[in-house]
Amino acid sequence: MRLIALALLVAPSLLSAQAAPQQPKPGPEVQKLAMFAGKWTENGEAKASAMGPAGKMTSTSNCEWFSGGFYIVCRTTGTSPAGPGQSLGILGYSTERQKYTYYGIDNSGMPAEPAYGTVTGNTWVFEGEGKFGGQSYKSRYTITIVSPDEYTYRYELAAGGQAFALMGEGNAKKVKA
Repeated sequence: MRLIALALLVAPSLLSAQAAPQQPKPGPEVQKLAMFAGKWTENGEAKASAMGPAGKMTSTSNCEWFSGGFYIVCRTTGTSPAGPGQSLGILGYSTERQKYTYYGIDNSGMPAEPAYGTVTGNTWVFEGEGKFGGQSYKSRYTITIVSPDEYTYRYELAAGGQAFALMGEGNAKKVKA
């Protein structure tokens, strides 16, 4: 009986003496996202489509590492032919899918659907799909890194089984502090 009592007294202290599990650390794929951290200004051109009229687009994005270092969170404000806009985007990496991830919301009412990306050389391509107004669509967002402080982008959409159509394109430049 004494042995059981001693075991009950000692067991909790032995369990608490074990080292706590270490937090996972971001891998090399996640480190590639560092390119997007910082403040950016974007200038582009929207193409006329069912999504809205053609015209100039401008915005400013503030992108920061989220606590833990696994995600970049970007808050963007700007204007386009459709009016003023705000968005929140999250960039990460899925070890399960072996792809980069993007999830974003904005004030346009478009459904928030994830996109998955790959990197080849200096080109990042994110592809997604979803439904809006009962119609299926696919999206493709291509980023080409020009330098550590600049990239170009193209946004394409394919709705109802049609081929991809260019919705907008432009460039982004990092704001020097």
